[in-house]
Amino acid sequence: MNLRNLLLFGLVAALIVGEGVTGSWNTALGILNMGLISAILALGVNMQWGYAGLFNVGVVGFVALGGLAPVLVATPPVAEVWTANGAFRLLFALLVGAGVVVLAILANRRLAGGPRAAAILVILAAGFFLFRAILDPAVEVVETFQPATHSNIGGIGLPVLLAWPVGALLAAGAAWFIGKTALGLRSDYLAIATLGIGEIIIAVMKNEDWLARGVKNVIGIPRPVPYEVDLQASPGFVEWAAGFGADPVTASTVVVKLLYAALFTVVLLALIWASEMALKSPWGRMMRAIRDNETAAAAMGKDVTRRHLQIFILGSAVCGLAGAMIVTLDSQLTPGTYNPLRFTFLIWVMVIVGGSGNNWGAILGGFLIWFLWIKVEPWGNALMGFITSGMADGALKTHLQDSAAHMRLLTMGLVLLLVLRFSPRGLIPER
Repeated sequence: MNLRNLLLFGLVAALIVGEGVTGSWNTALGILNMGLISAILALGVNMQWGYAGLFNVGVVGFVALGGLAPVLVATPPVAEVWTANGAFRLLFALLVGAGVVVLAILANRRLAGGPRAAAILVILAAGFFLFRAILDPAVEVVETFQPATHSNIGGIGLPVLLAWPVGALLAAGAAWFIGKTALGLRSDYLAIATLGIGEIIIAVMKNEDWLARGVKNVIGIPRPVPYEVDLQASPGFVEWAAGFGADPVTASTVVVKLLYAALFTVVLLALIWASEMALKSPWGRMMRAIRDNETAAAAMGKDVTRRHLQIFILGSAVCGLAGAMIVTLDSQLTPGTYNPLRFTFLIWVMVIVGGSGNNWGAILGGFLIWFLWIKVEPWGNALMGFITSGMADGALKTHLQDSAAHMRLLTMGLVLLLVLRFSPRGLIPER
């Protein structure tokens, strides 16, 4: 890494430290933690776009699937819906649905012509009605049980850190299914397909209460670090904080955020090491060759579609891992907050600004763009307050003050345009 790149990372570090010195260390550490997760998300998208040129516009769907993992893994099971056989009937219905899909695939492979189309139509139609006949009564049993607090099947009560690899596996499984059907499409059609499938995933999570309570949200997800109230109740911690002249409440929140930062840093370092080793290996050179000229790579005997599927799964798994980390950090799953602006567009801005095809560039973009995303809104409010301070009350002043809420979008667009104009390959370009 050359001096220029070190200076860029130093600038981002100075911005975060400056926030802690001039504002609040809680805010600075919050930015740091989400910056670490954003860097992991940018790494996942960079694998797909920077390594292989795959235009995935459904990132939000894979992040949401990863976020589902802590609910299914770490929360305790709702015993009442299991003893009432509601959960077992749900699982059986899902197995029936999977069996119908497998039968349709077998019919597609083994039959031909008119009989194939007729068989697939009959299998899917009959399978759909059978699936709904089993699923709907089971869903009613689960969702009517204490809807104010439960209405879902719960999880299996394992440590929440185990949910992180599970989130990666859920996203990887979805990526395999999507890739098998969509990676044969042209890049623009692939973008449309991933966009639609991402929205389908979000719609399912919002509307299927039995899975994760839908828009009623799941709160109280276990954490891998101590709770602030437990630290504040510990005489040893209170004494330790007093030794620094710190308030126990503030000290507890800072310590918890530092522990999260340590966990996230370990994951990011492991991913950047693996990504760099892969990119510099013969496999990485092959992926870049496929990206630059698929026809030439295929002529040299490379299985382009298979390699595209491979990198699509890997990148989506990283996004799913980041999604599980976000829910763990928040201790709650809120499906209504998953929107393409935050979890697709913003991640793409991070990759483009940082430098697609360069792992360090993706990490830099993750930290920088997230810092701006958080700080631009209060900066915009302060700027509009200064501009309108001498204006008389009226419609114009009100309009200008209200427009400060849109400073985030304006700034993201401006940063993207400036980078594309003066450094089109990103702040840290690919070698």
